[in-house]
Amino acid sequence: MKYQVVKSGIHHHNSVQLDYYAGKEKKTMIPVDSYYVNNHINKFIEYSGITRSDDILEVGCGMGKFTFPLLKKGYRITGLDLSPVLLQKLLAHNDNRFKLDLIASDILDAPEELNSRFDYVIGFFTLHHFMNLDTYIKAMSRLLKPGGVIVFLEPNAYNPLYYFQIVFSPTMSWAGDKGVAKMIRSNFVKASKYAELNNVSIKKYGFFPPFVVNNKIGRFIESFLEKMKIFGDVSAFQIVKMHKPDVK
Repeated sequence: MKYQVVKSGIHHHNSVQLDYYAGKEKKTMIPVDSYYVNNHINKFIEYSGITRSDDILEVGCGMGKFTFPLLKKGYRITGLDLSPVLLQKLLAHNDNRFKLDLIASDILDAPEELNSRFDYVIGFFTLHHFMNLDTYIKAMSRLLKPGGVIVFLEPNAYNPLYYFQIVFSPTMSWAGDKGVAKMIRSNFVKASKYAELNNVSIKKYGFFPPFVVNNKIGRFIESFLEKMKIFGDVSAFQIVKMHKPDVK
């Protein structure tokens, strides 16, 4: 009964998310070549440990904003997204440049043939859109090989600027983005335990949105703040990493 209730709630939540992304195109999701995107990718690669020989599933790949930079660097990506609309736009942006498989599905309903297939399950600004973090992390764990790793780049719930952005940005809404408030360590630890994962680690960095760090002055100020370290707890971004135990 417990799982039926959770599933029912998630079904309604997914309907809201599908409507959210099927509406007016979100400019922040369009693939672009910028310092902001490339900086995220470089930090993600460094901290995650992904290699070009790994089989990688990107959950919530959307229109490919972070998928394409990884593909350009030679990483093997399978993309999964709840929204067929976003996947169609990803294909249009790809224009047959890169070979990749795409799956239109809720991660909870991922095909059984994907079980234990991937070395990494990754995502960028995706977890905060999920209704039930525990349930989704467990579903991702099913797709990991023994010893595999889940890594996500997410907003830091303790950065107050996100809440101002949700209120005042025309491309964001509380219905679609309220999960930012759940992106805290205790919730990640709880979800990892539920999924029988371990070694939860978090790296926080960065302070400013794209329009600031995409110019030299903004990058200089952000670099200065990061070196000071005293503002680390309210950094804008965090990379969350958890491991599936290897078979003994």
